[in-house]
Amino acid sequence: MREITLSRAVNEALAEEMRRDSTVFVIGEDVAEAGTPFKVLSGLVEEFGTDRVVDTPISEPGFMGIAVGAAMTGLRPVVDLMFGDFLFLVMDQLCNQAAKTHYMSGGKLNVPLVLRTNLGATRRSAAQHSQSLHALVAHIPGLKVALPSSAFEAKGLLKAAIRDDNPVVIFEDKLMYQEKAPVPEEEFLIPLGEAKVLREGGDITLIGTSSMRKVCETAADELAAEGVRAEVIDPRSIVPLDEATLLASVKKTGRAIVVDEGHRNYGVTGEIAARLNEKAFYHLDAPVLRMGAMDVPVPFSPALEDLTVPTSEKLVELARKLAAGEMIHAA
Repeated sequence: MREITLSRAVNEALAEEMRRDSTVFVIGEDVAEAGTPFKVLSGLVEEFGTDRVVDTPISEPGFMGIAVGAAMTGLRPVVDLMFGDFLFLVMDQLCNQAAKTHYMSGGKLNVPLVLRTNLGATRRSAAQHSQSLHALVAHIPGLKVALPSSAFEAKGLLKAAIRDDNPVVIFEDKLMYQEKAPVPEEEFLIPLGEAKVLREGGDITLIGTSSMRKVCETAADELAAEGVRAEVIDPRSIVPLDEATLLASVKKTGRAIVVDEGHRNYGVTGEIAARLNEKAFYHLDAPVLRMGAMDVPVPFSPALEDLTVPTSEKLVELARKLAAGEMIHAA
């Protein structure tokens, strides 16, 4: 199996789906000749032309509205939103139109639209280009939300999302575009709502979304050296959420920590932890804990920015105390 970057995996997924289905097209700012600021889409316009790789003016509400209309009338648009922070500009089109159209039409209309964007701090891009806002759209009924954690997940989830008849939002960690992972050359899809157990263990469950998967895996390695066997799970999508896999793990280990780069207050960690506390209560030896980003705007200062996000060191410290039976709360 060859190793490719996450950027290349996304590019391959789009090219394969555009060759397979002529109704698939890409729309957004700088998606054609520029290939996006992260160069993820480089080369697509040369193969598919400007009718299917559509550069737009700097008007996120405008091209999101175009995509919703196109999806309602039979096309399968993939919207490239340059930064996840720009979600606030498209919330009406995404959450009031795309998410509700199937319901409000009595099932007569679908909106098979994919919104690709990104998340993640520590890129030194300051408070308006560093947010992780996936909890906002996960809160809206009618939207599916996926968070790939490697090139393998990025390709499989994107291909599945493009073929889905519901609107799907995919968040890619912007720091991971050049990270490599094994990806099969043959076609594959990863169903939305199917978590992956990355490492089996019996002492504690570590659940990590997106780049927090790597934080969990690194922490698990260090805990193993201390005799603590951590099970690591990547949910891969948070809507739908694979509760069965998460619950099976927590019922086995009796302890769990949920790690996500979104803000801790009212976020993904709270939702997952609540479900596990409710549905695995009699199997738990301690409350499910959670780690998220600090509830502050992301600083521009590198030293301050690094303090805001969960790290493997912080996770090891918390997991060590939890496994030892100490009564603690995540900071």
